[in-house]
Amino acid sequence: MKPPRTYSIEGIIASILFIVLIGVVLLQIFGRTPILRGPVWTEEAARWIWVWMAFIGIAEVERQDGQLKMAFLAEMLPEKFRLVLYTLIDLVFLGLVGHLIWIGYKTVLRTANNISVTLPTTDAVLYASALVGFVLILHRIIRRLLGRRDVSVTREPTL
Repeated sequence: MKPPRTYSIEGIIASILFIVLIGVVLLQIFGRTPILRGPVWTEEAARWIWVWMAFIGIAEVERQDGQLKMAFLAEMLPEKFRLVLYTLIDLVFLGLVGHLIWIGYKTVLRTANNISVTLPTTDAVLYASALVGFVLILHRIIRRLLGRRDVSVTREPTL
């Protein structure tokens, strides 16, 4: 399996959100001093940006296959069994993420009419972060499963 590219859309978006988050938090900090009167929306915006950044960041970790795992037992297995084990784990994860996408979709619909306290939008924008993040994760799991299949089919025999 070839290593993941250095940059991805998930990583770029998460990085941009992090920079925006720093700006909003700095505005919030300086808004508590006599120098500047801070806008009231910064606290809520910081939370929303943080949530979006976290879900997009989780998708980036999934792209890199960098999640925490305790693989010492799996590493003792022969390569063929390890491939089957990791494929089964990914299939279970795929089902779980599919269910979370469904929950996220229903939540976005349910909150579409809830007006945010300080931001000029509905709460559905906040809850859409989970939906978008899980769709990106689903995409990465499917790509990993397809890549694993390609590796097992095209692997050259060892002598």
